[in-house]
Amino acid sequence: MDTTPHGVPGHSAGEATLDRIAWLRLSSVALPLAAPISDAKVFTGRQKPMTEVAVLFVEIATEQGHEGIGFSYSKRAGGPGQFAHAREIAEQVIGEDPSDIARIWTKLVWAGASVGRSGLATQAIAAFDVALWDLKAKRAGLPLAKLLGAHRDSVRCYNTSGGFLHVPTEQVLDNAAASLGNGIGGIKIKVGHPDSRYDLARLTAVRERIGDDTALMVDANQQWDRATAQRMGRALEEFGLVWIEEPLDAYDVQGHAALAASLDTPVATGEMLSSVAEHAELIRQRAADVIQPDAPRIGGITQFLKLAALAEQHHVQLAPHFAMEIHLHLAAAYPIEPWVEHFDWLEPLFNERTTIRDGRMHLSARPGLGVTLTDQARAWTTATHEAGARP
Repeated sequence: MDTTPHGVPGHSAGEATLDRIAWLRLSSVALPLAAPISDAKVFTGRQKPMTEVAVLFVEIATEQGHEGIGFSYSKRAGGPGQFAHAREIAEQVIGEDPSDIARIWTKLVWAGASVGRSGLATQAIAAFDVALWDLKAKRAGLPLAKLLGAHRDSVRCYNTSGGFLHVPTEQVLDNAAASLGNGIGGIKIKVGHPDSRYDLARLTAVRERIGDDTALMVDANQQWDRATAQRMGRALEEFGLVWIEEPLDAYDVQGHAALAASLDTPVATGEMLSSVAEHAELIRQRAADVIQPDAPRIGGITQFLKLAALAEQHHVQLAPHFAMEIHLHLAAAYPIEPWVEHFDWLEPLFNERTTIRDGRMHLSARPGLGVTLTDQARAWTTATHEAGARP
């Protein structure tokens, strides 16, 4: 059994190890939103409006001068916890071969084994994992999607950020028109208002504005019970929706399975799940026509690729949640034509912009994820931690 001088089992120590991680920096960033955001969870009294997104960045540098950047995030709560856990385990990465990403992921999980293999712990690990994949692709001189093996150079995209429940209907209509005018291919609006008549009236107005041929989705954010979801699902059939998203509690697998079997409209869910195992149960019970994993939430790209292989085997559609800067690459590498969610919330953090035209989000030629941090991101940083020594 190979060991390091520090006695870590399995540490890379052979001739194939050509580089090692020398330094990393963690940054906790509080990204303010332009206005408080409300979905059905706010209207049902379960949450307060969202005012900021907490983002955990990990920057990594190796002895040979290669660098990578990754991130995870949390909404409403959890950001300081993610940073605290990342800080506790950061030293475990120093001295590792950056190519051994899956093994590093496992090492980090074991470093915090008592807090489990899902939730906040693996969301913190995700930022390290994404940074390592970014580094590997940059070292190869390839966009991440090309390193993984892309099936396409662009992906269908739809906008969510213009259709929240707190936004007046007329503004939702204007936002939808603007998104389509900017080259986005589909529109998703929030539903789940306590008064279902409000949802139906607003959806009718949106469908009339964008026309019957434009992709349209709705998202109830888990706020219907089984009876309401069944009733609303039947009422929504006439709108020709691409999917109904999160009609039930995220962990009600059996309820989702029954609903998916009874409706013509596809059922989508998965964004709130925080492990591959939870998604695997959705797939096993045929509880979703479309799965919506979030790479930062399930532990990073390494875990996402495991889930994508399982989903492909079962011929399940894919529409990753949020974080389009990461998910564009992962969706481009998925064999079955996917969707990517367009959110502009994170744009102030990055110097680069994603090209959108003809209803699709396009890969750039930039290596890795193709993003660098803005000065504003540095200004919004609330805490940092470094490990190792920068070469």
